[in-house]
Amino acid sequence: MKVVFLTLLCGLVGAAQETPAEIDPSKIPGEWRTIYAAADNKDKIVEGGPLRNYYRRVECINDCESLSITFYLKDDGTCLLLTEVAKRKEGYVYVIQFDGTNTLEVIHVSENMLVTYVENYDGERITKMTEGLAKGTSFTQEELQKYQQLNSERGVPNENIENVIETDNCPP
Repeated sequence: MKVVFLTLLCGLVGAAQETPAEIDPSKIPGEWRTIYAAADNKDKIVEGGPLRNYYRRVECINDCESLSITFYLKDDGTCLLLTEVAKRKEGYVYVIQFDGTNTLEVIHVSENMLVTYVENYDGERITKMTEGLAKGTSFTQEELQKYQQLNSERGVPNENIENVIETDNCPP
C-alpha cells in the first residue's frame, strides 16, 4: 500500500512541476528580433534554410485569437519581408501555413524575451524547433540558459542552436 501511495504522490508532484508558466498576452505584441533558433532537423534553420526567419514584429488580433507575424526570409541573400497570420487552435497554440503546416506555441514570454515552439510538417516529416526572440539584439546569459532549458523540455537538441542574429542583415 505504501508503494502505491508513494507512486501516486510522485506522479502528482511531477505533474505539478510540469505545469507551464502562465503566458501574459500583454507581453506578446511588439518589435522582436530572432536571436536563436534550434531544430531537431538542423537543415531547416541553417542560413538559407526554409525556416530561417528574421522576426520583426508580432501583433495580437482580437485578444490574441490570431497572431500577425512580420518577418524577413532570405532568398539568395535578398531579404523578403512577409507577414503571416497564425490562427489560434487552443491556449497559446496557433496554426500557420508556411513551408508546410506549422503548429506554433508561445512557450515563454517576458519583457525582453519570447520563445516559440514549432512543429513543422512539410508533407514528409515533422521538424521540432524553437525560436528565441528578444526586444534587442542579444540574450543575457540567464535568457540563454532559459532558452536552452526550454529546448531540453521540448526535445530540441541544444547542440543544434543557430545564432540567427549574426546573419540578420535585413532592414529593421
